[in-house]
Amino acid sequence: MSTALTAGHPWRVIALFSVPLLIGNVVQQLYQVADAIVVGRQLGVDALAAVGATGSMMFLLLGFAWGLTSGFAIPTAQAFGAGDITAVRRSVAAGTLLTAACTVLLTMGAPLLTEPMLVALRTPPELMDDAVVFAQISFLGAGAMMFFNYLSAVIRAIGDSRTPLVFLTLACALNVGLVILMVGPFGWGVGGAALATVVSQAISVLLCLEFVRRRMPVLRVRREDWRVTRAELAEHLRLGLPMGFQASIIAIGTLTVQVALNDLGAEAVAAYTAAARVDGLAVALLQSLGLAVSMFVAQNHGGGRPDRIRSGVTQATWMSVAVSIVLGALLIAFGAALVRLFVGDESAHVVDLAAQMLAINGATYWLLGILFVLRGALQGLGHTLIPTVTGVIELFMRVGAAVVLGGLFGFIGVVASNPLAWLGAVVVLVPAYLHAHRRLASAPITPSAPTPTTPIAVIGPTDGSMVVDAVVTQPIVLPTGTQTPGGLRRLRRPFAAVARTSRRTRR
Repeated sequence: MSTALTAGHPWRVIALFSVPLLIGNVVQQLYQVADAIVVGRQLGVDALAAVGATGSMMFLLLGFAWGLTSGFAIPTAQAFGAGDITAVRRSVAAGTLLTAACTVLLTMGAPLLTEPMLVALRTPPELMDDAVVFAQISFLGAGAMMFFNYLSAVIRAIGDSRTPLVFLTLACALNVGLVILMVGPFGWGVGGAALATVVSQAISVLLCLEFVRRRMPVLRVRREDWRVTRAELAEHLRLGLPMGFQASIIAIGTLTVQVALNDLGAEAVAAYTAAARVDGLAVALLQSLGLAVSMFVAQNHGGGRPDRIRSGVTQATWMSVAVSIVLGALLIAFGAALVRLFVGDESAHVVDLAAQMLAINGATYWLLGILFVLRGALQGLGHTLIPTVTGVIELFMRVGAAVVLGGLFGFIGVVASNPLAWLGAVVVLVPAYLHAHRRLASAPITPSAPTPTTPIAVIGPTDGSMVVDAVVTQPIVLPTGTQTPGGLRRLRRPFAAVARTSRRTRR
């Protein structure tokens, strides 16, 4: 469902809009938390470290694919916003074909690259066997992940943000049950943890397809729609590839951190893995707030309300800083207890290291909160250069700090790469936004009702402060009898069907 963010108190509107985004982000994090808790408690610290050792490599390959498929939904959102239902179906067909092609390439190539890449990352020998098994099974089932993400993206593209959340929650619940079963009674080890995620996502894909078939006629592709042109495929790739490359840039930084951790041994990898799971749940709130700000700014920018943008971003910044301080205090106070959920009481050194990481990150969350809000605001205004530059700055800061400080101070030095990367990005974002803030002060305010718009959140994997996402705001063409044959009556049917579907979903 599309949501109007152009009326009401800005801070309240942003806070309420961020709630479903937060739930979706938390549910995504629960995938990894469930695997980590079961693997760490059932199989031990080395098994947990083996799963963690694959993280950066999988993010490099799967993150690119995830960003790519999310970008394929952007033309769908544009076509739906324009009221062109035929173009919506053809866009879905083009995106499906490209997703299938990407799945074939990834499924055939990635498992063969797994062991050489883990060796190149200097994975500790005692972790190698389990790491190879976990990564290869995950890559072989990459198609389920890719189609689950693509289907969720195209459903969001027609303005329904609740249905993808329902299926994401279902997939998470299935994953929790299956990972307990496959690692515990079945005794399939880390391979069972990977298989549980693949199976849960595959089931969710099938259920999602059935839901689209029954409830979303606007997305049902007809036989003639599959005859897409090269131009249509090229347009989808033009929008999808940049989002995939954005994920790749992020992944390079995580690869460097992974190498530095691997040099420190299995306990350091396990500590970082456990702490990252807890940290991810906390950061999900700040990520959601940043994306909500991006949509808020996009709608009000399109509606000619620079005054709301100025007040909304200022209020969101203070709100984000306050939430960051509370989250940081909670992690500093209870971080060690949370880490013990993953590794138990017997790995005292791992718990100590992980608690140190949570304390360092928690004390600097306020930087991350400012980063998310200001980057989201600039993206909502349509600025692409500065957000991209800050991503590159984070990359170089994280790589440099992990290599230099990791060599000097060990685990603490590697952990310090996160807040230093955030600081580098904020130093650029603050003056960039202040410049935009001053320009908004002199921009005219449009008092009349704006053209209806649909903000589309295309959300992908996250790491650190980066979120692979896009906010697409498209004017909705209000058809008349002179615009299309059949006038309103022809286009009313598919939109009415979507409205009925949304009402059923709410019930």
